[in-house]
Amino acid sequence: MISFVGAGPGDVDLITIKGRKLLEEADLVIYAGSLVSKEHLKFCKKGCQIYNSASMTLEEVVEKMEMGVSKGLKVVRLHTGDPTIYGAIREQMDLLDEKKIDYEVIPGVSSFTAACCSIKKEFTLPEVSQTVILTRIEGRTRVPKEEDLERLAVHKASMALFLSVREIGTVVEKLIKGYERDDVPIAVVYKATWEDEKIILGTLKDIEEKVKKEGITKTAQILVGDFIEGKYERSKLYDPSFSHEYRSGIE
Repeated sequence: MISFVGAGPGDVDLITIKGRKLLEEADLVIYAGSLVSKEHLKFCKKGCQIYNSASMTLEEVVEKMEMGVSKGLKVVRLHTGDPTIYGAIREQMDLLDEKKIDYEVIPGVSSFTAACCSIKKEFTLPEVSQTVILTRIEGRTRVPKEEDLERLAVHKASMALFLSVREIGTVVEKLIKGYERDDVPIAVVYKATWEDEKIILGTLKDIEEKVKKEGITKTAQILVGDFIEGKYERSKLYDPSFSHEYRSGIE
């Protein structure tokens, strides 16, 4: 069996209990070395075969998986964050399907939720935003024109941008056009939950200068929206005048 496991955003203790157990039991581990903390590998048992996929092609990764399964080994494909978000696992799973090799996918804590926790905020606030948009700016990987950042920003929803800090100038330009204002709160969280985590807060007006001053060009989440600062309505969930299945409201 092959297990795709989300390692979490950085802190090794943010992997799930199930993911850690699979890592401890694995006979062969292929990990995303450019992003996954090597501290996770300390939990691998003695004799476990370990491969860094940073220098491997898709075909080479799947070949190692197939080899492991053919030998009856427990295989773990260790991805950063949650493997279902910008994890490039679909192409791996499709090849495994073609080869009729069984696999499972174990979720993990994504960097976008970790970053929001780091700044101690909540994406979904009453009368502010009940929608979270996860996206990225176009780079070497193209983005459908309907998903251009400016078009998405028009919705005024809370946003989390992956893989985009290198183009912070373009990001800001598109967001200002979409939000139609430059005072929208924004946070750039470098390496959320890692020991060298860094948080930069600002608005669309000044964040580019701040980010460039810190020299941040990769491994950062960009969080945008009025959920970061500003007024919001009290939640109905704990409102004493609001009744629901578990509590009667007070008139």
